[in-house]
Amino acid sequence: MSYNIKSKLVSVIIPIRNEEKYITKCIESVLNQDIRKENLELILVDGSSEDKTLSIVKKFMDDYDFIKLYKNPQKTVQYALNIAIKNSVGRYIVRIDAHSEYATDYISKCIEYLEKTGAENVGGPMIAKGRSNIQKIIAAAYISPFALGGGKFHNENYEGYADTVYLGSFKRETLLSIGLYDENLPRNEDDDLNFRIIESGGKVFITPKIKSVYYPRKSYGELFRQYFEYGFWKVAVIKKHKKPARISQIVPMLFVFFIILFFGLSLVSMAARNIFIIVMFTYLMLDLYFSFRNPKLSKLSDKFRLVWVHFILHFAYGLGFLCGIFKFWRKNF
Repeated sequence: MSYNIKSKLVSVIIPIRNEEKYITKCIESVLNQDIRKENLELILVDGSSEDKTLSIVKKFMDDYDFIKLYKNPQKTVQYALNIAIKNSVGRYIVRIDAHSEYATDYISKCIEYLEKTGAENVGGPMIAKGRSNIQKIIAAAYISPFALGGGKFHNENYEGYADTVYLGSFKRETLLSIGLYDENLPRNEDDDLNFRIIESGGKVFITPKIKSVYYPRKSYGELFRQYFEYGFWKVAVIKKHKKPARISQIVPMLFVFFIILFFGLSLVSMAARNIFIIVMFTYLMLDLYFSFRNPKLSKLSDKFRLVWVHFILHFAYGLGFLCGIFKFWRKNF
């Protein structure tokens, strides 16, 4: 039985840009929710899509008058989220992503746990799955402690308080009082928002009862760009809040710094070459160990591809973090 939300209106917000392969199933996931449609509005904010995304959305709008579409001239996600929130009328805001599909009780569970826990942000774990073979391999990395450090929101079974959740749901008044999303942050805007919630005395709660499936990037190049940007903008969040970086954030940066430094030194120094070989061999052995133990993959060739995915995640995030240090060293937020 779904949670009774009575007459409280829910605003579901989705930033979109070039999502023609995902947007139909995403919107259908919202339409299939176990809440009455008169309690729901769906707000999509488009960042100048160049594919068939808008035509698909408009077909849905012809059939459902609670679907609304706004333009995002700045294109990036933090602007889209703020546009959606400012134009919403719901007591609750449920943020969703076009690359995901949702259980039929996703929205009602978000509201149930917002009221039950008193937390300011409630959500579920990120459960990654793939359609293409590369997506499946990338999705397998999301459960690997070697790849992403084993954060709580990657644990399918964890329930309790956390630093962040996948996407999130809020009371609208919470977002307005906290100051919405920081428009200086095109990535890691959710980290910043959650930090401000916790800093102000609020809580973030995660439960596996809030179920969704996330489809990761579909190519190695897209994955590299995504995690480079995560690392790059993580520095901005750390600098803004003057908080120390976690070990899991620093290690990839040190790894990249080591590769750059010792690769160069190895060209002129035998000692540096030996150190470089030993460290990289140790890394490769760890990568192989965790790749071959990953329960999501069975084919030998896929496990070898996961070795490469692990390296992309580490190198891209670390390089982004290193570049972010140089970019934001003197910048004030």
